[in-house]
Amino acid sequence: MSKKQQIMEKATELFAKQGFEATSIQQITEQCGISKGSFYLSFKSKDELIMEMLDHFFMEVTAETDQLVNSSKNDANLLFKFYKLMFHFFAKHADFAKVLIKEMPHSLNQELLIKSRTYDIQTSKNILDMVESIYGDKVQATKFDLVYCIKGFLRIYSELFLFYEVELDMDLLCQSLVEKTDSLAKHSNIPFITEDLEFYLKNADKIGDSDSKEDVLALMDRFAGDMEDSVVRESLQMLREDIMEPSLPLAVRKGLIENVRVRADGKWLALVLDRWFEGSF
Repeated sequence: MSKKQQIMEKATELFAKQGFEATSIQQITEQCGISKGSFYLSFKSKDELIMEMLDHFFMEVTAETDQLVNSSKNDANLLFKFYKLMFHFFAKHADFAKVLIKEMPHSLNQELLIKSRTYDIQTSKNILDMVESIYGDKVQATKFDLVYCIKGFLRIYSELFLFYEVELDMDLLCQSLVEKTDSLAKHSNIPFITEDLEFYLKNADKIGDSDSKEDVLALMDRFAGDMEDSVVRESLQMLREDIMEPSLPLAVRKGLIENVRVRADGKWLALVLDRWFEGSF
């Protein structure tokens, strides 16, 4: 085992018991039996250590889920295999999984939160690919809700063996969750997480950056595609032109966005446009 691996392993044990903030570099070095100098040869700071641990954890699970989903799209047991892979991964990395569940909701480290969010978005994409592969057009309206339900199942049921040390029949658990997921896929008809809302949730922290301009325009074009309301359609066209070459007075721009917002299916697009223009001027 390399020195870096040893530090990460011992730090994980301490973080699981005490949390990120309460654990000092001194405690980590004492647990490893090394000097602080040796620690700083491997990591510049405790934050860098945590970030590298986070990368290691999420890169491993992302690689495994990528491989499973991409190689088993025609496998009738794909959903069962996915649940089993995820729960075995949580069990294998139980200490670090405990830390993430307990610490992340309360963390003030923005870099850590952004990195965690990036990996969460990738996980959601893998699950969405799997859902579309398994259920196809049957879940076109509710597929994003289904992704959130699957993520919720993973989180809640993993806590049984992470925090309560319950002896679990893993196969039975996965079969039960496949049945629940199938039931939701077949019988849920009222979507809450729409494609527009999903876009907003994924991009809320970066809307306004130039890199997301094409995404915002694509979202507007998709919304306008089936729009019969001439006022909304013309408002979107004027806003589109204003994104490409800003020229509208603020009051006019706000009025055009309100024309979109008054529609029940346009509120998330209106929020995206609010944030775009706020971040661009």
